[in-house]
Amino acid sequence: MCPHASALVVPSDDAICSLCSPAYDNLGVRVHNGVGTLRVWSTNATAIELVVFDASDTDWAIATVPLFPVGEDVWEVRSELLVHGARYAIRVTGPSGAGNSFDPTANLLEPYSRGITKGGGPSDWRSVVVDGSFDWGGVHKPRTKWDDTVVYEGHVKGLTKRHPDVPPALHGTYAGLAHPAMIEHFLSLGITAVELLPVHAFLSEPFLRQRGVGNYWGYNTLGFFTPHAPYASRDARRAGADAVLREFKGMVRLLHQAGIEVILDVVYNHTSEGGPGDPRTSLRGIDNARYYRQQPDGAYIDTTGTGNTLDTAVDAVGRMVLDSLRYWADEVQIDGFRFDLATALGRDARHEFTPEHPLLQAIRTDPALQGTKLIAEPWDVGMGGWQTGNFGPGWHEWNDRYRDRVRNFWLSDIDYARRASVAPVGIGGFATRLAGSSNTFSEARGPLASINFVTAHDGFTMRDLVSYNVKHNEANGEDNRDGAETNRAFNHGTEGPTADPVIEATRRKAMRNLFGTLLLSAGVPMITAGDETGRTQDGNNNAYCIDSPLTWLNWDHADWQLALRAHVARLTRLRRDNPALRPTHYARLGEETRGASDMLWFDQNGQSMSVERWTDGANRTLQYLAVAEEAESHNRVLLIIHGTETAIDVHLPAVPDVTGYVSLWSSADERPTEVETMHRPGDVVALPGTSMRLFRAE
Repeated sequence: MCPHASALVVPSDDAICSLCSPAYDNLGVRVHNGVGTLRVWSTNATAIELVVFDASDTDWAIATVPLFPVGEDVWEVRSELLVHGARYAIRVTGPSGAGNSFDPTANLLEPYSRGITKGGGPSDWRSVVVDGSFDWGGVHKPRTKWDDTVVYEGHVKGLTKRHPDVPPALHGTYAGLAHPAMIEHFLSLGITAVELLPVHAFLSEPFLRQRGVGNYWGYNTLGFFTPHAPYASRDARRAGADAVLREFKGMVRLLHQAGIEVILDVVYNHTSEGGPGDPRTSLRGIDNARYYRQQPDGAYIDTTGTGNTLDTAVDAVGRMVLDSLRYWADEVQIDGFRFDLATALGRDARHEFTPEHPLLQAIRTDPALQGTKLIAEPWDVGMGGWQTGNFGPGWHEWNDRYRDRVRNFWLSDIDYARRASVAPVGIGGFATRLAGSSNTFSEARGPLASINFVTAHDGFTMRDLVSYNVKHNEANGEDNRDGAETNRAFNHGTEGPTADPVIEATRRKAMRNLFGTLLLSAGVPMITAGDETGRTQDGNNNAYCIDSPLTWLNWDHADWQLALRAHVARLTRLRRDNPALRPTHYARLGEETRGASDMLWFDQNGQSMSVERWTDGANRTLQYLAVAEEAESHNRVLLIIHGTETAIDVHLPAVPDVTGYVSLWSSADERPTEVETMHRPGDVVALPGTSMRLFRAE
């Protein structure tokens, strides 16, 4: 029986889901007893041949061997030439006409290649047969629970390129990322999972190369089964594809040994082949009409904004994605995946999104992926592309509604209030996000379905968010036309750097408020690397093509940056130590729900919030008591949020069985204090404008 049958509509227990057809088993190269077998899928090909190249000269073809059809559009050949280390390509012949793009002279990458090396031309590549053996030394995946997870999104190169304690030979590499200095950084900050921008082999787009720059972020995949070789150390690159893969696995092993999970940002929605006029490197030459979404006349249907979109409504294409995930989760021991433009993966044969798409369901239910963290970026640029909240059980999603509401509350609403004397909205929508976005995610999925974030690689850094009103992307060479126009940012009085101590202090407090909200909200928090020390990109909100100190983390920090980092570390520790901040389910009124935190809401006078106060822009002060009352955990915390720039006195609420409140954290402090002060119900606490306080209820 198909392992995904329980998640799909099937006619009988003996049904096999289309993605699991045995015909698609063992695609790519498998070596057994010194003989390699190559299997390639193509519906429209009329001939396929294997081309094997000299070990030292990748332009010298030493043999060509034909593949033969073996049924279900699969072609196969067995050859003693396909040994570990062999460099090879395939050439595919087929009909001309709408939708097809065959060229029998083109050397193409085999889609399941575990290793890739350069050929002679700028768009010329060779597949490499890789020996994937590796000694994991008894180290296993950490399997961190979702409610304990704190995600740290970063770039392999940018994280370590300037780190003074990482050896120069390892700067910007996989090995550098797992250096003890980096592991100490992650652990001291309270990070449980590192989410890496794309590390599948990728290319820079032709238009970027013409401008003399490259694709720094990596969202332009060349091969779905191969680690990006330029991120390996020089010694590993010189040694070849086997050594690159070993270095990658060594990074994973060391991070796992420290209890840190590795999540990959994966790009299965499109490939680096771009639009129809761009270079042919693999899928386009193997079977353009089947791998890519097209109109009947062969025009591409592009829901990704990159020139092409993989057609995951085709079973073999969906199976390729699934096989890639299985490979990384099993053989490379990856803990989770963040799916770029995931809506594109869930589009059916009519190009419409459905959460019941066989690929989405197969990913969720595949035995090899059980326990793997699945995170969707729940949108693409096609019709009906925005799907936040709609990916269904088993999926977790980047919550852009959370991002926008939090930015509005602490930044653009404050900007508006300075000009109009009152904020445009009250605190109700913000409170909903703080409590886990129950208006976006179903009760069955709960608050942990929400990946909460305020910033990401795409957009302003947190420091720039509080320092600029508009984007400044001139360095990208596109006349500042690229990047988002709407940022919900606030420069607090002047655009960019300033020597004004009042503005600088206000900006620092705004960052502390944003971090306090992020790390004290129900859901799963994601921190963008460098935000914890106030990294700036000089107002660039789309630095995808900038590979320079502008995008690399700077590890030389001023006192205020170290103080901000101390706040973040304190907040992650408070989150870990207080289960009431990490509910796994939504509470239901009048019911006792395991894993939920009961939530009580009070105004600044310690009284229950009235309906009017939730929506009144003049009343943006809220006290939020979260209560976890399970047998193994009795925990209560009080969070006070004050969202106007006028100072206020707050009366702590009188709640049955609460005898006092222990102060744990304040965003008004330039540096977090370890001193815990006790307050009684009814006591008055003075809060400065736009600030937060956290207490433990005794």
